[in-house]
Amino acid sequence: MTHQGKLTVLVVDDESAVADAYAETVDQRYEVEVAYSGAEALEKLSAAIDVVLLDRRMPDISGDEVLEEVRDRGIEARVAMVTAVDPDLDIIEMPFDDYIVKPVSPEALFETIERLYKCVDYEDQLREYYSLTAKYAALRSSKPVEELETSEEFEALESDMTEKRDELDDLTSSLDNRDFQKMFADIGSDREWLDNE
Repeated sequence: MTHQGKLTVLVVDDESAVADAYAETVDQRYEVEVAYSGAEALEKLSAAIDVVLLDRRMPDISGDEVLEEVRDRGIEARVAMVTAVDPDLDIIEMPFDDYIVKPVSPEALFETIERLYKCVDYEDQLREYYSLTAKYAALRSSKPVEELETSEEFEALESDMTEKRDELDDLTSSLDNRDFQKMFADIGSDREWLDNE
């Protein structure tokens, strides 16, 4: 995912008028790509996409199939299903991040994208903090205390940990229960980043 500069949103809907309306709205704040079919969405999917607004019912390749391909490819984009299909029990196993039933107001689009971005930002910062604490713990268990107390590098590591913890605290205060449910459901189902640190 790219978090330098503007967020990049991919709008996917086979109704061109709907896709264009969403894109025009979202373009006020974000970089936007538009796909008018499932096949075109698969062509445009890349690591540069941060959020996908995805219709479920499309004639060639359905939104459900696009979602499955996003996850199979390991693309880290957050996916919001934006659809006229009322949710049913089949959504329980679907790996999307949000589900919005049309019609959708501009405010709802912005709110959804911002919420998904905050979740991504939190996960990124948590990953960085975990990495710093792992280094800290490894050094504390293998080096004499006297050596660490006189090390400028270790002091910088402690400072980085404190700074990152403060950033996490600030971000945490801006999140609500729904945000935490989404984040930790995702983290709980995919702990691969913890295992790779």
